[in-house]
Amino acid sequence: MTKLNHLDKKGNAHMVDISPKEPTRRTATAEGKITLGENAFHALSNDTVPKGDVFAVARVGAIQAVKKTSETIPLCHPVRIGSVSIDISHNDRVVTISCTVQGVDSTGFEMEALMGVSTALLIIYDMTKSLDREMVISDVRLIHKDGGKSGEYRWER
Repeated sequence: MTKLNHLDKKGNAHMVDISPKEPTRRTATAEGKITLGENAFHALSNDTVPKGDVFAVARVGAIQAVKKTSETIPLCHPVRIGSVSIDISHNDRVVTISCTVQGVDSTGFEMEALMGVSTALLIIYDMTKSLDREMVISDVRLIHKDGGKSGEYRWER
């Protein structure tokens, strides 16, 4: 059985000691989708959402969430974020958000990328829910990470 390194010898949760690890360049990219209802998609496509520029708010909110990940996820280390990029695309009623986080540190940026995507999707929901609530958030996942001891990972399904 694999040892859960977020548990101490007594089985209590604790923060993993990363201090012996050398900082390396690391990158993580996460992605997620929101399928909009017809009314929300129409307003978003025509830039008529009453609350304003949904994609601009989602982008800025995602970056803000990335920077606050360790304050939200209890055992997540604060990391030195070098850059955050948010890509937004849509095909028919499906909006896809991608968040890439890069930097140099002793632990990776997977949680930060996932937090950025999740927050952007929730912002889109929040800003369009008055138009309809026929929305589904789905497929939030890590799609790529590089750096550190475990090397490269790429989602291939």
